[in-house]
Amino acid sequence: MGSLDIAESCLNSIRQISDEVADAFLYLDAGCSEAFQFMGAFSLLMEIGARAICSLENLSYFDPVINWNSCHVVPAKKIVVITSRLLSDAHRYILRCLSIHQDVLRCTIFTSISEVAHSAYIDTPLGPDAFREYESLLLQDYEELMRKQRLEKHDLFSHDAGDQPTRTHQQEENFADEGWLRLGFHKQQSSKLPDSPDKGFDQTYPLNGSQGARLPLVVSVQHFPMILCPLSPHIFVLPSEGAVAEACLSIQQKDSLSPGLPPIASGLPSDGEETPPGATLTAHFLYHLAAKMDLKLEIFSLGDLSKSIGKTLMDMSSLYDVAGRNKRSAGLLLIDRTLDLITPCCHGDSLVDRMLSCLPRSERATFGPQVKGSQLQNKSISSGLMRAPLDFRIPFDSIFCGEECPTNGTQFMSECITSFISGWSLKHSELESTDIPQQDGKYTSDSVGDFNTFAMHGSFISTGNHLGENCLEAMFDKGTKDGALLIKKWLQETLYHERANSSVKIRPGFPNTNELMSMIKAIASNQASLLRNKGIIQVALAIKLALSEPQSSHWDALASAERILSVSTGDSQTLSSQIHDLLCKSISMQSQHSHAQRRHAGATSGPLSFQDAIILTVVGYILAGENFTTSGLGSPFSWEEERSLKEAIVDAILEFPDIAKFRFLHDIEEQLHEHHEKLKSQKPEETQTAQPVINFDEQWGSWEDDETENNEDQLYGDMQLKLELRDRIDNMFKVFHKLSRLKRESSFREGQLIRDYSGYSSVDRGLVYKLLSLLLRKHDIPGLEYHSSAVGRILKSGFGRFGLVQAKPRFGDQSILIIFVVGGVNAREVREAREALVESGNTRAELLVGGTTLLSPDDMFDLLFGSCSFQSFEDVKSMPI
Repeated sequence: MGSLDIAESCLNSIRQISDEVADAFLYLDAGCSEAFQFMGAFSLLMEIGARAICSLENLSYFDPVINWNSCHVVPAKKIVVITSRLLSDAHRYILRCLSIHQDVLRCTIFTSISEVAHSAYIDTPLGPDAFREYESLLLQDYEELMRKQRLEKHDLFSHDAGDQPTRTHQQEENFADEGWLRLGFHKQQSSKLPDSPDKGFDQTYPLNGSQGARLPLVVSVQHFPMILCPLSPHIFVLPSEGAVAEACLSIQQKDSLSPGLPPIASGLPSDGEETPPGATLTAHFLYHLAAKMDLKLEIFSLGDLSKSIGKTLMDMSSLYDVAGRNKRSAGLLLIDRTLDLITPCCHGDSLVDRMLSCLPRSERATFGPQVKGSQLQNKSISSGLMRAPLDFRIPFDSIFCGEECPTNGTQFMSECITSFISGWSLKHSELESTDIPQQDGKYTSDSVGDFNTFAMHGSFISTGNHLGENCLEAMFDKGTKDGALLIKKWLQETLYHERANSSVKIRPGFPNTNELMSMIKAIASNQASLLRNKGIIQVALAIKLALSEPQSSHWDALASAERILSVSTGDSQTLSSQIHDLLCKSISMQSQHSHAQRRHAGATSGPLSFQDAIILTVVGYILAGENFTTSGLGSPFSWEEERSLKEAIVDAILEFPDIAKFRFLHDIEEQLHEHHEKLKSQKPEETQTAQPVINFDEQWGSWEDDETENNEDQLYGDMQLKLELRDRIDNMFKVFHKLSRLKRESSFREGQLIRDYSGYSSVDRGLVYKLLSLLLRKHDIPGLEYHSSAVGRILKSGFGRFGLVQAKPRFGDQSILIIFVVGGVNAREVREAREALVESGNTRAELLVGGTTLLSPDDMFDLLFGSCSFQSFEDVKSMPI
């Protein structure tokens, strides 16, 4: 498309710190690992000369012995830590690194959070000179930790003349608990400590100083802003386990929907004291991103939180930009996610959305407690949002599974993989080579036992190309049919270039999954071809999974249900009955699935889950708010219509407590499960009572009275539980009421022109498409704010009377267009933005699309009601309508 390439800019930033990385142990936190995986940076880091790349949260006592670059024979004297978190949050892990690498003389820390952002963040103890302060505090804590460990080590070992050092069982437990478990080590790691110090703490840190003096540790903290996930050269999001994405975008108030979404736009000026931390960190991230790419931003915003971010951005530009004349001009459009919540909830025609919805994700890194006694401990620091990781796991091992292997090369690779996994498994490390299971040319999940940790998974890389065309970039532009045809064409071309001997029969037209898999296996028939074409193979595997059953039918069924809701907006009773039917159908499918699971464990769930029905209810309420006037207490439906919806949800939760992971039910989950088990135990008794019963009332009257009292207590407890559950569901529906009000708020009334553009409904086209189409045609958008520079504000305020007026720029006139959705973006919006640019005829402009995270319908459920929603029932209850 042009000269801008976000992924390449990130790699260039890594090259600029090559002197620090060379010959160093490199530690990355989960957010950095996520970002570096997308940009394909691991091979570059090894080329630069890193000794090893390790996980910051999951570091091991054996890390110092790793050496991936064989040219290094002397012990490493420096470590480099790259973190996407605040220094105060990463402190305990950095301290742990230093305690493990005893010979290190230099520690360099790169953080994606700038020094100014650290001082502006309310929950960090660091001040204006944050980096220098942290260097001093880290050295203090490190010296204190080493002193305690030296004393513990000295007390632990008794040095009797002529005897080897020994330690009692109680001393060993104390050393493990105080010296290691306090720093977050697991028991299995602490149990691997050496029994006697061959080169331990006593030699490295002598107590009396008579032995060789140790050089002081040098600590340096620097800013490294380019920690982001480039999904392609022109699409980016923030790492889900980084500080910016985890920071709250909404403070609990009446206009809040979720801590991970901007508040509902009110059109009123924002109070600077109530600016959420996510807005501050996002503004600093965008400012430094533009600075790294040599861009001078013309900032436009739509939505209250976006306007707050735009104001912060402009204030920073006025203070720090002193050499902006040589930079290229770019338009930045900030959009609040809450202006359009229906698009990420829908299952549109996007192949990438289909792929990402069915791919499994890695688990989040464990974030342990801070070090005791640390000067940086701050109990007010929250853990932030628990967003789902963006590390999508592509089933790469499926290439080596199946009935037959195409060639002997694949058989050899499967044997090598099995040998590698068996050899490196800690659980089976003592197995002889003769004990490796024979595969007979087949690689199955059962053949390697419990090696889940080492299962082969692929991942998306933004730099993957096919004949010069970026694979992911092209997939973002395609719908399901066009994308599948394109990947089929690419696989055929790859087969031709590799001259692979294949008996694959390829039929014209839309490819089926068997055809795709046959071509993939043919390309992977030897190791050289597999390595050369790993990028297209991984994308093809993800597409094959998305088009397989039941994933394909599930997506199509939900898309069909959304179209039905869209055409039912003519009458409130019809729309509410459609929502009620979807809820009841999902409950019925859940019941059938439960019965099927009792008969055979391999039974699959139906095409509509209860969580899907809740998301469809969200879509229905937003559509109702656009078309119906509010009746009753803020609901677009009548009292009777909404009551039936509430009762359906209450009955579903009572019958199946695990049917959906509602966060506001966490504190009564145990009671719900006890009630469920009680109902299950009563069902056989009910069937037995259908037989004739002999009446013994005269003889056993006293026993019957006792049973009656117990039954009354049970009924009272069950009634209390149902009332409590109904109360919580009532508050859940308050969130639905807020969703139905979105399009009737003041700022949305000003944007009526956007919503009615070309007659498209909210399900057909998203806000990004409508807004960008109008801006490229140079329409004026009510509610869109332009953040002028300091010079522009001066001219506007005082010198306009003398004719010195600065012309207001237009977003569509810029040669570089950046759209950033605060709260998250999905693949369908990226595709629609590209379509709007093509339809406008503006072929010279470069378009970059970004967001806080990559959203799917499941992510929207987590934001509104799941793990990323407000913490408890009290949080929901305290938010008035």
